Amino acid sequence: MSAREAVERLLGVPVTGVRRSSGAVFLVTAEGRGVLVAKEGIGPGATDAEAAGLRWLGEHGDVPVPHVHAHDDEWIVMDYVAPTYPEEGAAEAFGRGLARLHLRGAPAYGSPPPGGPVDAWMGIAPMRNEASADWPSFYAAHRVLPYVRMCVDQGLYDGEQAAVFERVCDRMPSLAGPAEPPARLHGDAWSGNVHWARGAVWLIDPAAHGGHRETDLAMLQLFGTPLLGHILGAYEEAAKDMDAPLTDGWRERVQLHQLFPLLMHAAVFGGGYARQALRAAEAALR
Repeated sequence: MSAREAVERLLGVPVTGVRRSSGAVFLVTAEGRGVLVAKEGIGPGATDAEAAGLRWLGEHGDVPVPHVHAHDDEWIVMDYVAPTYPEEGAAEAFGRGLARLHLRGAPAYGSPPPGGPVDAWMGIAPMRNEASADWPSFYAAHRVLPYVRMCVDQGLYDGEQAAVFERVCDRMPSLAGPAEPPARLHGDAWSGNVHWARGAVWLIDPAAHGGHRETDLAMLQLFGTPLLGHILGAYEEAAKDMDAPLTDGWRERVQLHQLFPLLMHAAVFGGGYARQALRAAEAALR
């Protein structure tokens, strides 16, 4: 089914124009709806996961997210938000809003958003959201070891290298820092999903789940988010004001929280990401 057919069927209005934006993403002009994004799901459950994630993240308006108009098993249709340039005020407001969003909480570590599937996606990689009793066991079982196995199967790691990640997982309870309640995470907060528009920062393309708030902060730092210092400074200040300061040593745990996105990228793209993930695991053990 084409983007035009999908939007007309889901919204029940004529489409007056369609152009491909990137990959399986289309910009669509629909009668009475303005410009919309029509996005084809990457695999089973992908559109359900994205729609549920956006609704969950946007529930209280802490950080703006695109409005979802409709979705089915193959397509999701949402508002198009035209990009602008990064601004310091927007960065600081985003930092404060992200702190509030995280503290909205989640039912458990690994829990999917309400109505979201257990088997979801992060980009083009599968990602399992399975509720767990604590963060160290969830992170090891569902965010580190599955991707290590994928990398081993592709010949990216030998047994000795895979054992480094296994040692990290064995020591995860002591490496993770003080326990804290599950946070409401975006889950894939790299710079491409931090969308500067309308004088604010919008979050797009979530891999939302209940997790550790340091994971989102680590992801912001992985691929060079603009005005990062303003974002993190405002986040820290807001968290303190809400009597939920980041725990001591959070900056030293950044590489631990970056293991998942690095391993996911290694499993999908290989090469340098595999080496970077291994260095991060070695650093986490020091």
